[in-house]
Amino acid sequence: MSTADPQPLNPAERRLVAQVALGARMLSLDGHDDFNQGQISARLPGGDEFFIKGALVGFDEAAPDDVVRCPVDHTLPAPALAPPELPLHQAIYRARPDVSGIVHSHAPYTLLFGATDLAMRPVSHDGAYFRDRLGLFTETSNTVLDIETGDRIAKALDTHPAVLLRNHGGVIVGKSVRHAAVFAQVLERACRLQLTAESTGVAYTWSTERDVAAKQDFIYADLSVRSYWDYAARKVVRHWPQAGTWEAAR
Repeated sequence: MSTADPQPLNPAERRLVAQVALGARMLSLDGHDDFNQGQISARLPGGDEFFIKGALVGFDEAAPDDVVRCPVDHTLPAPALAPPELPLHQAIYRARPDVSGIVHSHAPYTLLFGATDLAMRPVSHDGAYFRDRLGLFTETSNTVLDIETGDRIAKALDTHPAVLLRNHGGVIVGKSVRHAAVFAQVLERACRLQLTAESTGVAYTWSTERDVAAKQDFIYADLSVRSYWDYAARKVVRHWPQAGTWEAAR
């Protein structure tokens, strides 16, 4: 947690900050890097504050000391190191009490998919999760710098787990930062596989509605998501051993 934050962390917040940093590293390994752009944030359920990767670091270098505390209320002062797209996270946390984790990234296949008018097809397990559960925001592709744009993106997100921002990547939410980080990886793979299938120029098939429902219930149940997070966390520690020292990150 940034040493500029005068408010000490309690144990639950310390664990959450470590998870934000660990989630950022996961996103890097999954190909979400774009210099220091993109964010991952988390809050304790129902909280009026949240923790977000600071503005100056990329996913691949984020550590707990780079995570900053921010208010959900956009009228309150934000820390100097908060990212410019803070209003995007503030708007979604305000609109979605069920959301405790948010990822916004410029992952390449997610961005490309959002530049098309393709419907998400359950070509793979990954696509099955987002079948008929993917919003689309087309009003602007600019950086989200004001709460009004954030509110409109939150409206396009609706009750979905993700919304594509036309020519600007995606926003993925979850009931925990674990869910948001895992499903950001799931969405990127779903987009990559479907775009690859489209590029072959031949007909392809996708899962039945019955299979989609079964996959959503089993493959993406909470216990499964936790196991995916744990796998990705182990991968992060293999790549960056110092991440293994982050307190209670898993």
